[in-house]
Amino acid sequence: MIVFGSTLSPYVRKVMVFGAEKGLTLELKPAGMGRGGEDFAAASPFGKMPGFQDGDFRISDSTAIVTYLEAKFPQPALIPASPEDRARTIWFDEFADTLMMTAGSAIFGERFVRPRVLKQPGDAQAADRAEQELLPPLFDYLEGVVPEDGYLVGGGLTLADIAVASPLATLGCIGVAACEDRYPRTAAWLKRILARPSFAEIVARDAALVAALGGPRLAA
Repeated sequence: MIVFGSTLSPYVRKVMVFGAEKGLTLELKPAGMGRGGEDFAAASPFGKMPGFQDGDFRISDSTAIVTYLEAKFPQPALIPASPEDRARTIWFDEFADTLMMTAGSAIFGERFVRPRVLKQPGDAQAADRAEQELLPPLFDYLEGVVPEDGYLVGGGLTLADIAVASPLATLGCIGVAACEDRYPRTAAWLKRILARPSFAEIVARDAALVAALGGPRLAA
């Protein structure tokens, strides 16, 4: 099974971690931003990361991919079966993929992707506004729902934890994180999740890549 993209993308990281927690071996092939060739184009017609291929089956979108993996490899279950827990898991996945990514993309994109990868001027003011205005309500919400010890849904690791931790891991690569004094439960939960082997190796590699490319470019 092949995943096309880069784990600097939270969506790609979500799929790779999900697969690792399933005990699967997913081959990561660089794609996006002009890379990937015909195979990536066949899996992701609009060029969005991640693309996915399993034999003759191809699909894109991280949620579609993990849904496929859950159906094909049901154990260990990462999307709960009970109606309530499944609904909450899908809610957290959507929360991460939309609300968190709106804020995270503005910050990571303007401070790192545009200036370091695309060699274009970044909009420092847009990044600052996102960090100051968009992130705090999300952290406020998480602080009220994350457990003191454990996982977001059902007492065990689920897609909810993987999805929410993924964009936060990307922001951590450029030094943006929930303040431990203001958001102690959120910070402790994230530390537990990112310490899992499925996350730790990927996050370390991503942080090293960000550093090698010059790190975030902040306003003068």
